[in-house]
Amino acid sequence: MRKYLVIGNPIEHSLSPLIHNYWMKKHSITNSVYEKKKVEKKDLRDIVNQVRSGEIRGVNITVPFKKEIIPLLDEVKGDAQQTQSVNTLCRVNNEVYGYNTDTEGFKKSLNDSLSSNNLIDRINKNIFIIGAGGVTPSILKAFVGTANKIYITNRTKEKASEIKKLGDMSIALLGRKRSIIEVVDWGEKPEICDVVINTTSVGLKKNENLDMDFKDYENNKNTLFYDVIYNPKETNFLKKARFRGNKVMNGKMMFLWQAQIAFQMWTGVSAEVDEDVIKLLDND
Repeated sequence: MRKYLVIGNPIEHSLSPLIHNYWMKKHSITNSVYEKKKVEKKDLRDIVNQVRSGEIRGVNITVPFKKEIIPLLDEVKGDAQQTQSVNTLCRVNNEVYGYNTDTEGFKKSLNDSLSSNNLIDRINKNIFIIGAGGVTPSILKAFVGTANKIYITNRTKEKASEIKKLGDMSIALLGRKRSIIEVVDWGEKPEICDVVINTTSVGLKKNENLDMDFKDYENNKNTLFYDVIYNPKETNFLKKARFRGNKVMNGKMMFLWQAQIAFQMWTGVSAEVDEDVIKLLDND
C-alpha cells in the first residue's frame, strides 16, 4: 500500500484526504491511500525517515511545522528556498526534498475562472497581510514581484520583521530597487489596501475573531478580504467583510491548487480542479 500523509497540529480541519483520495480513485491510482496525522515536533524526524525509506510516498505539511521541518531535510527546492516554508515532501534518489506549492496555489486561486472573484490582478496593488505564520512567506512571495506596497502585521512584531527580511531577499533577486514591504504594529492599520489577507489560524474555531477594526472599509466593493482558511467555509473575518460590502474569498481554491501541484509531483498525474472537485469540498 502506497501511503501519503498530511501532518500538522491541529489537523482535524484538514480536507486533504478527501481530495487526494478522490483523485486517486478517479485516476485509477490503486493500492494507495492518503491520511491525516496529528503530530508533535518530536515526531518530525521519524516522518522524514519514513519518506526517505519509502514507507511513506509523500507528505503535506500544515501548521505549525512548515519551517520546523526544514533542518531535517536533505534539500529544499524552488519557492521553499526563498520562503523558508515547506508544505510538500518528496523522495528523490533516496533523499527527502522539501517543496512549497502554497505560493503557486495562491496565485492560481486569484486567477481561477471557477472562483467567485476570478481574475484578480496582482499588478501595482497595495496589500495588507495579517499574521506571520507558516503560510505567510508564501503569500508574500506571490506579491513581491508585482505589488506596489505590502504591509505586514503580527502580534509578535519580531516575527513579522523576520518575514519582511525573506521578502526583501526575494525583491533583491528580482532586481527591484526599493523595498516595498513595511511592518506595522498590531492594531494599527495602513492606508486602504486592495487586498487584505488573514494568514493566521484565527477562525479555525467557530467563535474566534481577529481584534481588528475595519470600519474604514465600509461599502468598499473594490477591496478583497481573503482568508487562507477554507474549513470553516466562512470565518468571522470573512463574514464581517461580507456584511461591510467587501469582496471575500476563502482559501478553498488555494487549497485545491496547492494540492493539485503536490499530487502531480507524487504521481505524475495532472488532476483536474473542476466543478466536481469543488462540489466535493463544498458538500463536506
